[in-house]
Amino acid sequence: MNIIVKAAPGVKVPKEGAPREYITEDAPQAVPGSAYYLRRLDDGDLIRAEDAPAKAPNIREDKGNE
Repeated sequence: MNIIVKAAPGVKVPKEGAPREYITEDAPQAVPGSAYYLRRLDDGDLIRAEDAPAKAPNIREDKGNE
């Protein structure tokens, strides 16, 4: 079972088995539901991508000829 996670804001989480590669807050990643990642979720270092607050898109409304 894979889970989609992101790092909590301001945190870099080392990947299991690859300690020089990190999960960051920038891009969600699919990781196995291993004890390592579940523990990181419980500690608050990782958050499920579905639970992460969505960033509001930068939408500029065109007002026409106002």
